[in-house]
Amino acid sequence: MPAIDPASGRQIENLIARYSELVDDGDFAGVGDLLAHAVYRGSGAPLGGREAIERWFRDTLIVHPGGTPRTQHITTNIAVELDDHADTARARSYVTVLQALPGRPPQVIAAGRYHDRFERHDGTWRFMERRVDIRLAGDLSGHLRPSAGEAHD
Repeated sequence: MPAIDPASGRQIENLIARYSELVDDGDFAGVGDLLAHAVYRGSGAPLGGREAIERWFRDTLIVHPGGTPRTQHITTNIAVELDDHADTARARSYVTVLQALPGRPPQVIAAGRYHDRFERHDGTWRFMERRVDIRLAGDLSGHLRPSAGEAHD
């Protein structure tokens, strides 16, 4: 695989970071916008399109007083690789999700991996796919609505 130029690598890392910020801020419309051209894969059926992705986050995650899920997504071990086609790239990373609810100390509620694909469109990188693989799940009772099932973020 060809080496990715530092500017492209940084743009892709910023997209990965932006996802975490938007989820932690409870900005699900922003998540929908960020992933508008992507397929989102987790424990359920794949999702595509801004509206479907935004709706899934609204229907699945518990938003606490203050308007956020009270989470902190920590993304580490980010590896970005350019595909053979210079306008597509892949990234893999680890994610650890902390949550702090009133009366409870902050705790790890989920940990896993992100497998992402990106494309450069009109000179700007954007998500093509986000695949979430939660490998460790803790107490998700304050994060997922009871009908939501397993972690998908």
